[in-house]
Amino acid sequence: MTDSTLQGASVLVVEDEPLLRKQVAAALEQHDADVTAVGTLDEARRMIQSLPFDFVLLDVNLPDGLGTDLLSENVFSPNTAVVVCTAEGGVQGAVEAIKNGAQDYLLKPVDPAVLPLVLHRARASRQTARLAEHERHDPAVTGERLFFGNALGPFRQQLDKIIAADERLGRDLPPVLLEGETGTGKTSIARWLHHHSPRAAGPLVEVNCPALPESLAESELFGHERGAFTDAKTARMGLFEAAKDGTLFLDELASLPLGLQAKVLKAIEDKRIRRLGGNREIDVDVRIIAASNRDLGQAVADGQFRDDLLHRLSLFRLVIPPLRERGQDILKLAEQLLAQLSRRHRVAAKPISAGGRARLLSHAWPGNVRELSHELERTIVFEEGDEWDFAALPGPAGTAANETATSGALNPNFDFPGEGFSLEATIDEFIRRAIDQAGGNVSAAARLLGVSRDYIRYRQKNRAD
Repeated sequence: MTDSTLQGASVLVVEDEPLLRKQVAAALEQHDADVTAVGTLDEARRMIQSLPFDFVLLDVNLPDGLGTDLLSENVFSPNTAVVVCTAEGGVQGAVEAIKNGAQDYLLKPVDPAVLPLVLHRARASRQTARLAEHERHDPAVTGERLFFGNALGPFRQQLDKIIAADERLGRDLPPVLLEGETGTGKTSIARWLHHHSPRAAGPLVEVNCPALPESLAESELFGHERGAFTDAKTARMGLFEAAKDGTLFLDELASLPLGLQAKVLKAIEDKRIRRLGGNREIDVDVRIIAASNRDLGQAVADGQFRDDLLHRLSLFRLVIPPLRERGQDILKLAEQLLAQLSRRHRVAAKPISAGGRARLLSHAWPGNVRELSHELERTIVFEEGDEWDFAALPGPAGTAANETATSGALNPNFDFPGEGFSLEATIDEFIRRAIDQAGGNVSAAARLLGVSRDYIRYRQKNRAD
């Protein structure tokens, strides 16, 4: 029986004892690994410089030097998992090798039966390192992540259907497509789906597709071999591989070029990828969740999205409504996010006041959940008192708070003209004057008007449109 970690994997065995070298190579080949076996440090250097390897089994004491010298020479690809082989008395040296970049060690004589387990563990270590690298370089996936928790609103039933199907299917899970306006919480829904799926123990790799440079997008997603392009000094694992046994979330997938969309479709259908500049196909066991703030049907009609990819993604298709259409769910969501943000900022939990609830319900929330989260965080940082009042938000028309805020600005002798006047134009004129008085500072203008900065931005954008 072959091991999936080793099947098709390229392995370099560096061992000076001919019999042991032959035994280890034979054991690996039984699992369909592609094995190269050498006996000296010099041969190992030449092999590493000329061929990409998924694994290296590295003996410490070789006729022409220490195998661990290769670690300090930094000759290994970031995707190569290195396992050091040492005699029982050399354990301390093996531990030092791990500190210098090896993933694990084996005691000699090597038991062929443990090879798959040790190499699987080493591969998981490299996968974790690639994921950590991605998160360091993508600020969108770093820091504490906010979840909807129980505030999933009217689409919770649809999510439960997806999870029920996932449990029936086991690990071979179909893609999910999330559609909705910017800021509606598609990323949080993707995280919820991952953490409630059979793949919850695996990694969740989030990819902000519009942030991928067009020239590097294929390399980021599928990886590359050494020499694939000018700066490819070493081979590199792609994000499909980094998401192995977990979920790959492709946010704003429609921003990818059509040619790359075709490769994503092939990866979904074949469950295999080929690195840029490579010939070997690599199995990728991932669940795909894709998201878009565009009407993908219209994008297909406009020639900007592949019809076949849309069909492949649409088995589970979930449209997330904007916050303004979710009624009382806004309050549930606000309470859930307030609890998480209060813990983050180490602020005591407090209830939302009656006025605060009215303001949350009456606000248009053009920025959806993202705007709500920012407003909640601003309130936690700046508001005092025993309740959250959200005083920076405009009160609903007719409330006492709104009347108090505006009564001083109204002329008591004002009469409406017989022909009427434009309330919308009047609001825009008030905003313009407030911005002028604030010297162009939108935040200061928002404070003068008693509204949020996002409200002013929303008005300006809609007026421009």
